Amino acid sequence: MDRRQFLRSIGASAVAASVVSVAGSRPVTAHPGPFEPLGRIDIDGAKETVVSADGETVFVAATSGYAVIDISAPDRPELLAERRDLLSDREDGPFRGIYDVKLDGDTLLVVGPANPIPGAPTGALVVDVSDPTNPEEIAFHETDVPIHNCFAADGRAYLTANDADRNPLVVLDTDTGDELGRWSVVDADDRWADVPASVRSVHDVWVREGVAHVALWDAGTWLVDLADPASPSVLGSVSPGDPEALSGLTARDRRRESRTPPGNHHYVATDDSGDLLGVGIESWAVEVERDDETSELVGGPSGVELWDVSDPATPTRLSTIDPPASPDPTVEGVWITAHNFDFRDDRLYTSWYRGGVKRHDVSDPTDPVELAWWRDPERASFWTAQYAYPFADEGVFVASSWGVGDVSPALYTFPDHAGDQRDPPPLGPETTTESLVNTPSPTGNETAASTSDTESATSTSTTDAPGFGFGVGAAALGLAGWLAHRRGRCD
Repeated sequence: MDRRQFLRSIGASAVAASVVSVAGSRPVTAHPGPFEPLGRIDIDGAKETVVSADGETVFVAATSGYAVIDISAPDRPELLAERRDLLSDREDGPFRGIYDVKLDGDTLLVVGPANPIPGAPTGALVVDVSDPTNPEEIAFHETDVPIHNCFAADGRAYLTANDADRNPLVVLDTDTGDELGRWSVVDADDRWADVPASVRSVHDVWVREGVAHVALWDAGTWLVDLADPASPSVLGSVSPGDPEALSGLTARDRRRESRTPPGNHHYVATDDSGDLLGVGIESWAVEVERDDETSELVGGPSGVELWDVSDPATPTRLSTIDPPASPDPTVEGVWITAHNFDFRDDRLYTSWYRGGVKRHDVSDPTDPVELAWWRDPERASFWTAQYAYPFADEGVFVASSWGVGDVSPALYTFPDHAGDQRDPPPLGPETTTESLVNTPSPTGNETAASTSDTESATSTSTTDAPGFGFGVGAAALGLAGWLAHRRGRCD
């Protein structure tokens, strides 16, 4: 009997008195009770997570490395392996700023740094995790630019290669590191070349059956056929923005655009069919001075838009899941804007930083129904939510928190059932959106209205960089110089 079979056989008696054990199976929940975490494990530097095919192993990007967690007993998540100070034997090591990991079968892709770190390696580390207790690093594919996010599928690595110029999505052969192809929004429409690179950053990517769904901040989301990476072709775009309107931005306007709606396409994913696309929009409010020397808040936090992309040439927006209300929606305040999420069957699992995690029924994507919401804004700020595995007649999903104040980052496990949190804490004093001003420009391809009457007060922005971490606004300005220095060193 291996360790996991043993854990299953003893059940999960610590979850609650309502949980019973069935030999040879996961614990069975008799009465769900209040909606609350099943378990929690501290992971220093926790950021993105990805779940194995069987749902029992979670791989966590941990800023200075990665961690492997066993959740086969979801009330007692256990550390299987932890790797820090990667590539420390290199002259420019160790590998740092690791915000994202992705899984392709037994191959884990670990990328970074998410933001420029002078003197640190940049690229994609390939790890064999066929034995999750003993990950084996087998290759490192070095790049010229930092890698914020990635995707791994079918032996290919899809890398967000922001170079302060064309900002391409680059496709590598995971085994050899050979470049197979690249695509930039500038290739699709050369007018984007006149738009500041920070406003059209390639922030994230989701790939399904050879189609890359590329989140490009204020340039929207683009659907690109990469079945042959050497000959990419655009299939369609979602809220692509207006390059002519964005090309003449002043530095101050660029900063505002990068934080406020209607841009800031931050994260994208499809459901199992590939026809339903979720677009997570990360934005904040910005204080703007009026002519009468008073000021107002412009913009605000954004949510997750659901789009029908069954015909990628004519995507249709179906609904918008709005964010919780923040007592202070600025970058310096309480973050409750959309971050990363996951579809499974007719469910959507979302993370909202200190706004917590939510679970929605999206069987009718024109009318998503909130089934559960849990938050602990003084202790948890959630980076992602991912479905894990069937749990008796329910299931388990996981969510990573990057911590709040001196509270450690952690991985949480949650039951996959509807319910209400017992005595939910407030996110802060009562707030309204009356002072938020947002006038999103028409996108030209929205054929269905949002389900929210307050969408104009809670939409999205561009790329001055909260989505890339604190200090990246300045870092982005210095990226060209950083790249020149790096290339000079590598020559």
